[in-house]
Amino acid sequence: MGFNNNMNTLDDWKRLCPEKFAGEDVVFTHIRRGDHIFVASGCGEPQYLVRAMVNYVESHPKAFFDTEIIHVYSFGIAPYTDPKFKRNFRHNSFFIGNNTRGPVNQGLADYTPVSLSEVPALIRNGSVPIDVALVQTSLPDEHGYLSLGISVDMVKAATDKATMIIAQVNAEMPRIHGDGFIHIKDVDFIIRHDEPLLELPGIELNETTQRIGNYVSRLIQDGDTIQVGYGGLPNAVLANLFNKKHLGVHTELLSDGLVDLIKAGVIDNSMKSLSPWKTVAAFSMGKRETYQFLHDNPSILFRTIDWTNNPLNIARQVNMVAINSALEIDLTGQATSDSIGGTFYSGVGGHQDFMRGALMARGGRTILAMKSTAMNDTVSRIVPSLRESAGITLNRGDVRYVVTEYGIAYLHGKNIRERAMSLISIAHPKFRPSLIEEAKKRGFIYRDQAFIPGKRGEYPENLETHRTTKTGLQLFLRPVKISDEPLLKDFFYSLSDRSLNRRFLSKRKDMPHERLQDFVIIDYTREVVILGVVGSEENELIVGVGQYGIDEASHTAEVAFAVRDDHHNRGIGQEMLSYLTYLAKREGLLGFTAEVLIDNKPMLHVFEKGGFDIKKKNDAGVYDLQMAFRG
Repeated sequence: MGFNNNMNTLDDWKRLCPEKFAGEDVVFTHIRRGDHIFVASGCGEPQYLVRAMVNYVESHPKAFFDTEIIHVYSFGIAPYTDPKFKRNFRHNSFFIGNNTRGPVNQGLADYTPVSLSEVPALIRNGSVPIDVALVQTSLPDEHGYLSLGISVDMVKAATDKATMIIAQVNAEMPRIHGDGFIHIKDVDFIIRHDEPLLELPGIELNETTQRIGNYVSRLIQDGDTIQVGYGGLPNAVLANLFNKKHLGVHTELLSDGLVDLIKAGVIDNSMKSLSPWKTVAAFSMGKRETYQFLHDNPSILFRTIDWTNNPLNIARQVNMVAINSALEIDLTGQATSDSIGGTFYSGVGGHQDFMRGALMARGGRTILAMKSTAMNDTVSRIVPSLRESAGITLNRGDVRYVVTEYGIAYLHGKNIRERAMSLISIAHPKFRPSLIEEAKKRGFIYRDQAFIPGKRGEYPENLETHRTTKTGLQLFLRPVKISDEPLLKDFFYSLSDRSLNRRFLSKRKDMPHERLQDFVIIDYTREVVILGVVGSEENELIVGVGQYGIDEASHTAEVAFAVRDDHHNRGIGQEMLSYLTYLAKREGLLGFTAEVLIDNKPMLHVFEKGGFDIKKKNDAGVYDLQMAFRG
């Protein structure tokens, strides 16, 4: 069942302009040798027109030669890339799809790397000439307007510039509000053919994508405006946003996941600063149900891609968040999304447009969400350096958040050593030892950087928790990471001499890298280090550090903790001890031991309120505490 029932309208136009409805054999005679033929992109591809054109060339092999097929997002049929048509067609794409990846890398087709926001201008100024535009449209409305439906992007620029427009009119194409209308009078030839639109299958949520989505959701706040790039993973990320409120959408691709959030009321566009109350996109790729939802829906606005992807327009959205993916990222923060080494894989697309535009927005954020591995966990996507000939889509200064199934790394403002350690901490555990060694060889990190491989050294995410202290302070308690050394350095140097002495029972005031490693390189089967953290992901502040090390002989643990001087008397120590006690009891330990200076009355008070059976022994001004857990 189609979206329109305007057969009488189309018949009226056929009677009025019969020359527009010529047979296919007549239509394709108007294509000349050397013509530049634009084919509408993505799931809006006019499949029947493409097949008909190729069939015409097969039956008329000398009809035209050396035409250039300009086709973006070729996910449907691409018979023109077949070597047998090399004298007739040469394909040129601004974004590589599965069906054209082989020909492009074999030298049988061309790839033009460019941000999609720039393509309409190239068409309009003649740098990319368009002689013929093959497009797919809805049935005409009562005013004679055809809708380009789910593919407005650069298609509108092509129809504006083309010498000849050939339209496949398809009742399955939805009529979508916005820029994507052309009048039937401006179309040279119309071929009516109804067929299902191309659909882009999603990927099923699994444990990996669910974990990535959960981490990304931490970075999305109520009222944010979001953009989600192409690929199965960004779409899966959206499944984790159903607990958010008043999200907006300013994107190039409108996907199934975004429509699901609109239907659920999560996306209402009420907080957008540009085009409020409207979901703005340039094209859609998804399921038929999504296309049906878009049909004649006044809350949906499709604009040309030079408008949606214009970084200056993106920057006008307050709290704009761009979520995209990458094929690889190196330890310095360079990322590629269009190639794997010298193999062209996809394209620049809107990656740079949104990742840079969002950074210019007030409250803007950018997120690279990616699986830590590829090819069934045999290849790490986090690498010491990008492969030779890889295209750098985002440079070191572009990248902010990087998210894998192993956590969140924030790179902005960090030096190379800090970046490398942050990215290694979210790499797949089996690749971390080799990444550490490569980083050492390249001088990215300390030459003596310690590391505990295997399960013993893996970050125990399950120990993360949120607590509220007695004074109302919101506290994030989490295990220490191998990338936390700079934060811990700042923490220890924030302590007064008195606090340092009380914590370490020593007059020593320095905290060099060698000592800090003892706090960040942890065998989690033998000890626990918990940080009390406040602030956002990109601006964390450690306000407390608590730890215990297990004494296997007595099945107890030695416990210690410290709190920043400027955060004393806020209940942090009590919460940290309470949580450490919970973890120790869960492991079946019998109690804690501790050494506390006799004059350290605040620490003694915290322990006395901890609910232990305490035995004290005074040894040269230091209490040796034996604290047995109660039942």
